[in-house]
Amino acid sequence: MTLDIAFDNSYARLPDRFFARLDPVPVAAPALIRLNTMLAHELGLDAEALRGPEGLAMLAGNAVPEGAAPLAQAYAGHQFGGFVPQLGDGRALLLGEVIDRAGRRRDIQLKGSGRTPFSRMGDGRAWIGPVLREYIVSEAMHALGVPTTRALAAVTTGEDVFREGRMPGAILTRVASSHIRVGTFQYFAVRGDEDGLRTLFEHTRARHHPDAHTPLEVLRAVVAAQARLVAQWMGLGFIHGVMNTDNTHIGGETIDYGPCAFMDAYHPDMVFSSIDEFGRYAYSNQPQVAVWNLAQFATCLLPLMDSDQEAAIAAATEAVHEFSDHFQAAWLARFRAKLGLAREEDGDAELIETLLARMAALRTDFTRSFRGLADGSARAEFAEPEAFDAWAAQWRTRLASEGRPDAEVTAALRAANPAFIPRNHRVEEAIQAALAGDFAPFHRLCDVLACPFDAQPEAADLLAAPRQQEVVRRTFCGT
Repeated sequence: MTLDIAFDNSYARLPDRFFARLDPVPVAAPALIRLNTMLAHELGLDAEALRGPEGLAMLAGNAVPEGAAPLAQAYAGHQFGGFVPQLGDGRALLLGEVIDRAGRRRDIQLKGSGRTPFSRMGDGRAWIGPVLREYIVSEAMHALGVPTTRALAAVTTGEDVFREGRMPGAILTRVASSHIRVGTFQYFAVRGDEDGLRTLFEHTRARHHPDAHTPLEVLRAVVAAQARLVAQWMGLGFIHGVMNTDNTHIGGETIDYGPCAFMDAYHPDMVFSSIDEFGRYAYSNQPQVAVWNLAQFATCLLPLMDSDQEAAIAAATEAVHEFSDHFQAAWLARFRAKLGLAREEDGDAELIETLLARMAALRTDFTRSFRGLADGSARAEFAEPEAFDAWAAQWRTRLASEGRPDAEVTAALRAANPAFIPRNHRVEEAIQAALAGDFAPFHRLCDVLACPFDAQPEAADLLAAPRQQEVVRRTFCGT
């Protein structure tokens, strides 16, 4: 079956200094691990053609389909607070863009496709672990309702890569509304390239925030989008792990699933990333880091905002400070829903924070505790049940004040609190099985996580918190 993709490559039409044009590096013996058929349909692609020889060649980087315009994007970024003026796609290539069935522009990118001019001594490849992790977690995030990049396919390459040792290579095909980051703007700002900055701004405005017409309006839109996104992360116990400015997406999507993790036992200071030695990106720090990253974005936009620098700084500062109100509103709405509350009352923040404080003190499982509010099992998650009892009495009184039927409240609780998340030990289990040639745990995890709010009794084992010997305390970038 012939592979026919209607590419429309707007980023490739930007000036050449925005990227480096090159083809992916072919691999020895590609084989398909998984194809996301539903996403392929959403993109207007033929899934059967993607499974065929031409499709596999494209997904592996062995052939560039007609109409594609492969390129590595240039960007800069603050990494753990330190600025790097040139980063860029060191192991990824944007094949091109398509307009999906809903009329949305989507990037199709190969990750792990070989060296680029931005590889910085790296091999440009990926091993199977981070490819499977990003596939699992990004698709789970989508099913959980979080704006995110998506996974279209994962393939093995038939070649080994060398990290701590010899590992089987793999390539992820990633889909996004774009791959434009705060770091993309920093790349032009640090070079004093105002023409490039303005060109990037106009492209980004039209693509992501068409209702905004000025740099200040775009800044406000990005601030609001990031506030909503981080509030969603917090409501799931999700820790991004590497919130650098080059991983802060202008459209408000979650991007880069390196050392990310979902908490099992809840604590606000939880850190998983092996490279986050000082807890910069701990769970509770994520809102403040987002503000810091947005301040860097605002700084980039200053030359476009007002010829009066002081006026530009004042307006940009005010816009960035709007994050707090946006985030607080989104966070309260998220956690009210997690408690089954349908209306706002003044004491709700205290009710939520009291529960979280008791969960933190007892290291209670985050996901199981909130899901347990729907079926009456939350109390069993607390090592000291009386800590839950005292809070639950206030919660039930608050619920009763709304006068809603129990069945309606239970349905609302189940709709707001997932039963299944990509628990770290299950993701690691899938990766270890894949290293031994068994992809069944990976496929099963993907299938279950596609419906995270459903009970799925046949997958009851995936509901369990890790046993002591299964706890994952560190996650790794995988590059």
